[in-house]
Amino acid sequence: MRLVPSSTALASPRRSPLAFCVLVFALSLPLWLIGWVAGVELFPGLPLAALMVVCPAVAALILVYRETSVAAAVAFAKHALDHKGIHPGWYAPIFLLMPGVVLASYGLLRPMGTPLPVPNVSAAVALVMIVLFFAGAICEEIGWSGYATDPLQERSNALLAGLLLGAIWAVWHFVPLLEAHRSPAWIAWWSLFTVALRVLIVWIYNNTGKSVFAAALFHAASNACTVLLPIEFEIVGPALAVVAAFVIVVWGPRTLIRPGKLE
Repeated sequence: MRLVPSSTALASPRRSPLAFCVLVFALSLPLWLIGWVAGVELFPGLPLAALMVVCPAVAALILVYRETSVAAAVAFAKHALDHKGIHPGWYAPIFLLMPGVVLASYGLLRPMGTPLPVPNVSAAVALVMIVLFFAGAICEEIGWSGYATDPLQERSNALLAGLLLGAIWAVWHFVPLLEAHRSPAWIAWWSLFTVALRVLIVWIYNNTGKSVFAAALFHAASNACTVLLPIEFEIVGPALAVVAAFVIVVWGPRTLIRPGKLE
């Protein structure tokens, strides 16, 4: 598959990942403060800060507008729903990689004597959650993948871009995780999972013609697995890191694309 992304025409030489990250945190701050001070929840166990999911898209669109024009910002947003460049073979890792990792982790829990978690969500609720996960993933990936990934990997390489964005992505979630009363140990293992997941998202993004839609599908599938198939992050985090390491070795850290696939 030829690495000529449809997003090339939407790229701007003025694009700043630093400005994007600062703006994402600035837009999220009011939600963090209101949720922290007032203890407002959208639903039981879901803090108000969860609404920050829209902030990466808002930040990216503001910056694209400032760098170019309203028309470019509209085109940038529409590009997130463009699925035409995805080779059909990539739908397998997009939808099956995360369930495979989670189910494999269940196999590790059994000999350890740990009770296996049992999903307790109805099919109707699961369907609604999947739709919401995809909507949230599109909002996030418009920013993290569509805006910030390319400038970072052009200045370094795909692996470093994934690691840096993964670390920032994880830190961005710390306040809502604390508001949800997660323990420091839980957050640490979840952070390992999140950084590894971002590296894999960059891998999916690069191998699907720079498709934000593909990145969002993989992101949503991963979120669905962590909720619909309850997991232990101290098991799944290292497992996903091993998968990410395998991808880095096989596909190469510079582009996370096999050399033969560049043409």
